[in-house]
Amino acid sequence: MCGIVGYIGNREAYPILIKGLHRLEYRGYDSAGIALIHEGNLKVYKAKGKVSELEHYAEQKDVAGTVGIAHTRWATHGEPTQHNAHPHYSQSEELAIIHNGIIENYGLLKEGLVREGYTFQSETDTEVLIQLIEFMKRSNGTDLSTAVQLALTQVVGAYAIAVLDRNNPDQIVAARKGSPLVVGIGEDEYFLGSDATPIIEFTNRVTYIGDEEIVTIRRGEALKIRTITNIEKTPRIQKLEMTLSQLEKGGYPHFMLKEIFEQPHTLSDCMRGRVNVEGNNITLAGFIDNREKFLNARRIIITACGTSWHAAQIGMYAIEEYARIPVEVEYSSEFRYRKPVIHKDDIVIAISQSGETADTLAAVELAKNAGAFIFGICNVVGSSIPRNTHSGCYTHVGPEIGVASTKAFTAQVAVLTMLAILIGKEKRTVSREEYLNLIRELNLIPEKVAEILKKSGQIEQYAKTFTYAGNCIYLGRGYNFPVALEGALKLKEISYIHAEGYPAAEMKHGPIALVSHEMPVIVIATQSDTYEKVTSNIQEIKARKGRIISVVTEGDQVVRGLSDFSVEVPETLPCLTPLLSVIPLQLLAYHIAVVKGCDVDQPRNLAKSVTVE
Repeated sequence: MCGIVGYIGNREAYPILIKGLHRLEYRGYDSAGIALIHEGNLKVYKAKGKVSELEHYAEQKDVAGTVGIAHTRWATHGEPTQHNAHPHYSQSEELAIIHNGIIENYGLLKEGLVREGYTFQSETDTEVLIQLIEFMKRSNGTDLSTAVQLALTQVVGAYAIAVLDRNNPDQIVAARKGSPLVVGIGEDEYFLGSDATPIIEFTNRVTYIGDEEIVTIRRGEALKIRTITNIEKTPRIQKLEMTLSQLEKGGYPHFMLKEIFEQPHTLSDCMRGRVNVEGNNITLAGFIDNREKFLNARRIIITACGTSWHAAQIGMYAIEEYARIPVEVEYSSEFRYRKPVIHKDDIVIAISQSGETADTLAAVELAKNAGAFIFGICNVVGSSIPRNTHSGCYTHVGPEIGVASTKAFTAQVAVLTMLAILIGKEKRTVSREEYLNLIRELNLIPEKVAEILKKSGQIEQYAKTFTYAGNCIYLGRGYNFPVALEGALKLKEISYIHAEGYPAAEMKHGPIALVSHEMPVIVIATQSDTYEKVTSNIQEIKARKGRIISVVTEGDQVVRGLSDFSVEVPETLPCLTPLLSVIPLQLLAYHIAVVKGCDVDQPRNLAKSVTVE
């Protein structure tokens, strides 16, 4: 992985491809490259580092051509070097490929190709694939599309690929399995992307390529799609919902800060059409269409990774409290490998911002094969999880460009909370009065988030004080424990400060040994049934000279008096507290990273969409 762009049409390809690579920078990468065909020549240029390095390298090169492919690479096989960057030539240099994913059996394939006389210039699995395609093309006397088809029948793993052939300059052949690929359809031109961000500037008409499908894109012809098993498919054209303005910073210094400040609007968008204008009812189509399955579920399993896993933890608390259904939260990467017991009356909820998270997709497939009902929660319309689940719910927050997720997290929590309340209402485990009160408070959340965002300057000042820290501990209880985990993750992701989240009461079971005046402790101590318990935990930390940053409910005096720094959030119901208490933690991580001079939107070693296991 990480980013794919392609173009074929009547315009010069290079500017379109470079702009597309810049659009995909948010996904995280360590090298970039481009391949162009012009006047019978297949030219490949690539560079380690940012897209700007590639542009600098290509300044004096011939970049003419109206067909090309380009790539940003996040290293899987081989270090991030110019040799390992994509595109890769075949041995004859007649073919070039870009590839997202992992070819798991590349070692065996490489051994066979070496015996056939092939040599390799890189350490990558991708070069093995293009050599295999060339071998199939030559040994079988086929065209490129058929050679790709034959090669992919030998491949074990995940891929989204695009291939050029010097001898057939008017086509791109692309294919996917387990890694996203979308084709944009313009006027006598086509665009290719690993997502829609490089395409939206030029067209809003797209078709999403399905698993194990191969698309042949020829200049002046209709798309041709077939499966690896040679079944022809009819392209399904969709209209993109995103706009170009959503991909711009809009005056903010970073996408992450923009997306933090978008949350009052994105939460409103997430609830629009689901909480009625009268504020007395919640409607989720995915629930209504499958009401009996939810009401009769033996158990709910939520599977996710990273930030989505933290949202799932909050969802577990809410579903168990209001719907009284037992819930388990599973890391997707562990779920599929531990031989889980799945019943046909279980519901499995899969959460992913991108809808393309490889581990979560694999968990979905496992649960489907076991006969469970699968409900997806994701942000990207047309992505793999919505296409592979029985039903679900989009979060509708628009493109999230910052690698560290913010607005997607709060929307996932909002969807899970609405689902919990709705199931509870239908099961009569929530009274009518409580149901209406929950909806009233839910409607007030966007306004309350906006109030917290006004404290960004205050939090920025706190951040300047704590940039020295090498370690931090985040503490919370109940609904705020997953928030502590999420706050710690945000700090790790973008400031590179080691941080861990714990239930506050667990401090005395080991972590308190780390407490000193040099280690900040961030405590979420909003009003709840465990407020006094958390206050006692804070006193234990203060007794050991720990420095406290607290998130408290407006008007709090006790914890504020014990804290070195504190941020107030408006009062709300306990189940909705995470939607408020996470905001100061997002801002704290952001401001610390900025003061430290870190690359906030593209933190090192991270990718936005993790499409490999």
